[in-house]
Amino acid sequence: MSDARGGGRTLAEKILSRASGVEELVPGQIVEGRVDLAMMHEQGAQTVGPFHQMGAESVWDPDRVVIAIDHWVPASTEGAAVLHRILRKFAEEVHLPHFYDVGQHGICHQILAENGWVVPGDLAVGTDSHTNMLGAMGAVATGIGPTEMAAVLALGRLWLKVPPTLSVRVKGTLGPGVTAKDLVLRVLGEIRTTGAQYRAVEFSGPTIERLSMPERFTLCNMTTEMGAKTGMVAPDQTTLDYLAPIAKHAMHPLRPDADASYERTVEVDVDALPPMVACPYSPDNVRPLPEVAREHVRIDQAFLGSCTNARIEDLREGARLMRGRKVARGVRFIVSPASTKIYDQCLKEGLVQVFTDAGAVFTNSSCSACFGGNMGILAPEEVCASSSNRNFPGRMGAKEARIYLMSPAAVVASAVAGEVADPRELA
Repeated sequence: MSDARGGGRTLAEKILSRASGVEELVPGQIVEGRVDLAMMHEQGAQTVGPFHQMGAESVWDPDRVVIAIDHWVPASTEGAAVLHRILRKFAEEVHLPHFYDVGQHGICHQILAENGWVVPGDLAVGTDSHTNMLGAMGAVATGIGPTEMAAVLALGRLWLKVPPTLSVRVKGTLGPGVTAKDLVLRVLGEIRTTGAQYRAVEFSGPTIERLSMPERFTLCNMTTEMGAKTGMVAPDQTTLDYLAPIAKHAMHPLRPDADASYERTVEVDVDALPPMVACPYSPDNVRPLPEVAREHVRIDQAFLGSCTNARIEDLREGARLMRGRKVARGVRFIVSPASTKIYDQCLKEGLVQVFTDAGAVFTNSSCSACFGGNMGILAPEEVCASSSNRNFPGRMGAKEARIYLMSPAAVVASAVAGEVADPRELA
């Protein structure tokens, strides 16, 4: 079906049409959508007050709400402990059964992904800006504030403005040592941190079709750094195979029309793409990593973790490169898996031993060093090579610290070299 603009509908438009019951809609239109999944982490504690203030006594559908403790695990401050207690008490009061507390915890987005809570066609919301990551399932997944979440918990609905869509079409084959993280940094360098404000970013093309679900999660995760409302990959057999054994509710796979109307199309050929790095102090300050490596940028810390890149595939590759090598003298290397399931898998495969034998610190699953509020805080003037998603001033501690964003493989190479390094040198 075509809309009034003379073109077909994008994936975001189709999903919001399904959620709202409005068959024909256009960018900028306000719709009220039925929410399929709501997620809260510690920030969700700020939802409890408004929820009660609006007179709500029960949640619209307890089976569609997930709570995950992920930023401060276990609680590292009294304030964090209070947030955890608020959520535990709230979950008990309103009978929320899907609470991933300490011991079953993990980064909230990874919890949703590995347990099949978000499926194709869903409208999913969460109290974290990187909820965009779940758009890799072929869903509209987006972060919202605590007051909005209070209304969602009570009503199961949320008003949204239909976003324009940017199309990112990718062709070519990623070379050795080049990953989905390098691809998304390349795209971010072109779109910039404000280039997709309140827009959907839809990835497509033959390269995307060959990517695994974890690689697609990495792409959609960092659309947040583009200012996007959501990042998306249309569902295909890879999506369905991933979700078949774990999906928590019925799937409604939708795909964009062949003649969908996009606000802008970005074409990327990855055949000659080198590893990339985002230099201080912005995720869009992107340069070829080999170029930066030639400047011999010394590092004090390396971090392999975050919702962007701490899945088992990332840790396996990191351990493969780390095996038989040592962390450079003067470098602290922190490895934090994205969930307890991934932690357990690392134990079973001996990956923990590989990292600790090399001199790294292998932590429990959490957001860890990424957000500058728990483990691995940086001192002024310190430099970190990180597989996370943000490097703004103060992101990982002192505002004078410098963060270089790169792939997990590049983080390991940098930890071994003691400076920003090309992972292809270790392969």
